[in-house]
Amino acid sequence: MIKTIDECFSLIQNGANIKQGDVDGGFPITRIETITNDKFSRDRMGYAGITDISKYTSYLLEDGDLLMSHINSVQYLGRTVLYVKQSDETIIHGMNLLRLKARRDVINPAYAKYCFYGHPFRSQIRKITKKSVNQASFAVKDLKQIKLNIPALSEQNEIVMILDKIQQVLAHRIDELSKLDDLIKARFVEMFGDSVSNEKGWKVDTVESLCKEIYGGGTPSKAHPEYYEDGDIPWVSSKDMKTDLLTDSLIRINQLGVDNSTARMVPINSVIMVIRSGILKHTLPVAINAVPITVNKDLKVFIPGEKILARFLAVQFKMHEKDILSGVRAVTADNIEFNSLRKRKMIVPPIELQQKYVSLLEQVDKSKFINQLL
Repeated sequence: MIKTIDECFSLIQNGANIKQGDVDGGFPITRIETITNDKFSRDRMGYAGITDISKYTSYLLEDGDLLMSHINSVQYLGRTVLYVKQSDETIIHGMNLLRLKARRDVINPAYAKYCFYGHPFRSQIRKITKKSVNQASFAVKDLKQIKLNIPALSEQNEIVMILDKIQQVLAHRIDELSKLDDLIKARFVEMFGDSVSNEKGWKVDTVESLCKEIYGGGTPSKAHPEYYEDGDIPWVSSKDMKTDLLTDSLIRINQLGVDNSTARMVPINSVIMVIRSGILKHTLPVAINAVPITVNKDLKVFIPGEKILARFLAVQFKMHEKDILSGVRAVTADNIEFNSLRKRKMIVPPIELQQKYVSLLEQVDKSKFINQLL
């Protein structure tokens, strides 16, 4: 049966307008960061020293509430998590997240959560999205008119049970991959120490001196669809930067698109970094391309010279992640100040030691590949 969101939820409201951060302590308050990584993160809530909860009783989260992002970067609009209450907690629903309270005789909140990650819902969210310079949003009145496929509750419960089991398997795989990433970092520190402070006294040089060439990407004009027709050249954007080894992209262009734009071919085994994106609030995507690619203007390409291996440079960028992101500034989007990145100093151990470390990475790559096949 097809129902509107308005028919499925008894309450859809924004949170309490509370200025967070002025005073620590008191009852926790949700904020946009609370639902980062598609889960309810209790370690990413705000505080305003509120100890008297009486003014906010209508804003207290209840078990089964859904929190949805409605003011954010375009790719994060509609992101939704299910709140499962712990017995000893009281949490205030804060601004910039919608709270949706399900009509339990119509829809299982857990089923609704999965609906909100499905293609039918995502495509309808795109239609009601309003873009501005710094962020995008959608109106509650438009959200209420979005339609969902709502089967009988018994069928919803079966779907939730199946999808929950799949999520558990995926979470286990992600945990194993995370441990492999931790191994990469731990081995780096064991062999080379902290590359930012360089307590082991390795030779250092700037990024621009270590690279034969550094350049940005470009976008073939969308007014010329022929640049994209039957494209066989990956055109990588920040959306594709989800792994540390690039082999493909969501969008491809053809040679005509390359020849008639600022997009340049990127040789295999180059270092690719996102330098402008909302994702830089949380992480610094860096990757190596295993095939020839092009990139868009939000990415930079680093082609290493003879003194540093591409994989070693890529990992070292990740080891500098916290330091690099501390300087991210927001103009029209979060971006890394490129001149300071070019001048950043990197450690340059002997090539033989770099190669020894890269050999370990190649073994980890094989383990990741096997893990992803299982």
